[in-house]
Amino acid sequence: MAGWYPLVEPHRTGMLDVGDGNRVYWEVCGAPDGKPALVVHGGPGSGCYPGTRRYFDPERYRTVLFDQRGCGRSTPHASDPATDMRHNTTPHLVADMERLREHLGVDRWLLYGGSWGSTLALAYAERYPERVSEIVLSAVTTTRRTEIDWLYRGVGRFFPEQWERFLAGVPGTPPDGDVVAAYARLTEHPDPAVREKATADWCAWEDAVLLGETGGAHRPYGDRPSAALLALVRICAHYFAHGAWLEEGVLLREAPRLAGIPGVLVHGRFDMGGPLATAWELHRAWPGSELTVVEDAGHMGNDTTAAHVLRALDRFAAGG
Repeated sequence: MAGWYPLVEPHRTGMLDVGDGNRVYWEVCGAPDGKPALVVHGGPGSGCYPGTRRYFDPERYRTVLFDQRGCGRSTPHASDPATDMRHNTTPHLVADMERLREHLGVDRWLLYGGSWGSTLALAYAERYPERVSEIVLSAVTTTRRTEIDWLYRGVGRFFPEQWERFLAGVPGTPPDGDVVAAYARLTEHPDPAVREKATADWCAWEDAVLLGETGGAHRPYGDRPSAALLALVRICAHYFAHGAWLEEGVLLREAPRLAGIPGVLVHGRFDMGGPLATAWELHRAWPGSELTVVEDAGHMGNDTTAAHVLRALDRFAAGG
């Protein structure tokens, strides 16, 4: 698609000690003196994706990517059952982002995130609004418990056969029970076969929700290396079983704190995993934000989604 920038390699990388025995991988790409931007990846637990660098003009942006605790190249890795998850929470990740900003000597930076990354970007921006210059979000989520319940139960009305198999993966859990918490317990099971089956069942469900967007050509969750899969599902279940340690609806209630920060929200009309209503509510609560609805896109977006994100990032690079 026209508009993508060349894939550039990092000119700086490092491992930041963030405490609790955790070291977070980070990298910097583009212009050393360019406009600072931070990429906040999704999942939680997916790790940063090199292709995301192509959204940013390497002549104008100093782009920072990092792997959140427990995933990607950060250590210890959540695929290791010995890794303690008690210090992997949303407040910890927000603190890690601020520590990284200080480590890199950034005064204010643009935030770009999608899906879970939009939740984490909002949590950081509402905690440190003075450190954020602009925000660009796609596939907007705020990880309310109602949103979690939709993704792991409500949307099952469109995929009844697949949801029945997902429920069967946690024997003894009633249809109205806490399916996510049940999976979280299985990801902590001492038997590796139990952990692997829970991971496969979870990914099969996530891929089923995205099937209409991929046409079955690939499995966005299941087509990952085994260690990355184990970490992703363990972290996802851990976060969602705890409502991401966010008071219900707090990111919407605190959205007025973002007043004065230019924001662009891009969301697919047919996002099955994260319905448009959340992006609409955020737009209404965030003074001055812009919402673009992509009529033929879902959660993963399409070329039109990417074009809107690129346009917003180019505009902010130019100071507009």
